This record gives sequence, C-alpha cells and structure tokens, in this order.
Amino acid sequence: MTLRRALIAVPPLLALLAAPAQGDTPGGAQAKNKAVDGAKVYRQICAACHMPNAMGSGGGAIPALAKDRKLSDPAYPVNIVMKGKGAMPPMNEMLSPAQVAAVITYVRTNFGNAYPQPVTEADVKRLAK
Repeated sequence: MTLRRALIAVPPLLALLAAPAQGDTPGGAQAKNKAVDGAKVYRQICAACHMPNAMGSGGGAIPALAKDRKLSDPAYPVNIVMKGKGAMPPMNEMLSPAQVAAVITYVRTNFGNAYPQPVTEADVKRLAK
C-alpha cells in the first residue's frame, strides 16, 4: 500500500471513530465500564490499517506488528498508540487506557509475538505522559 492509498483510508477510519458510540464499541461509554477485549479492539480499530494479520501495508507506510521486536518494551507501543506517529493518529482521546492496555497486550501475545507480560491500564497511564 502506498502512502497515498494509506492516506485515502484515513478519512473512513476517522468517520468510523467519530460515529456515535453503540453498545460496547471501543471508545463508547459502555465499553469503558466493561472488561475490554483486546482482540475486538484490534479488529474494530487497528486492523483497518495494520491488516487483520498484522502485516501492515507491505510498503512500509503502515508498519507490520507481526513479529515486531519493538513491542518487547511496552513503553514503545503505548507511546505510539497514545501519541500517534507518521500516518497513525493519536488514540488517546478515542480509546480509554484500559482499551489501549488490552489491545497492546493482545498484539504482544499474537501475530508471532511472544511477550507474555500484560500491559495494564496503570502502565498506560504511567508511560503515556
């Protein structure tokens, strides 16, 4: 995927994120009060750009998360998710710290990644400053 194609994909993603919260969708009021499913957050938010298999765009505009050594340090993905980087917008106002923790833990334990230490909501709050 070229940078142009990636940027074309951003408006629909932002429209999806700006849609009214329904049920337990990421960012919805009910989701913040329930246990968070990192796989569900990944499918609903992250997979749109990073792909369902976490292989990214292939051209480098959207990085692969599969077998990513940078995920070994939880501070790296927390800061990227919360503050954004490159084509990725900051998610700090779209996802709760619990959702960020859940999705990062999910990615760190799937897609060929083997970092079993969970990232907690407290970790997100501490590391994202």
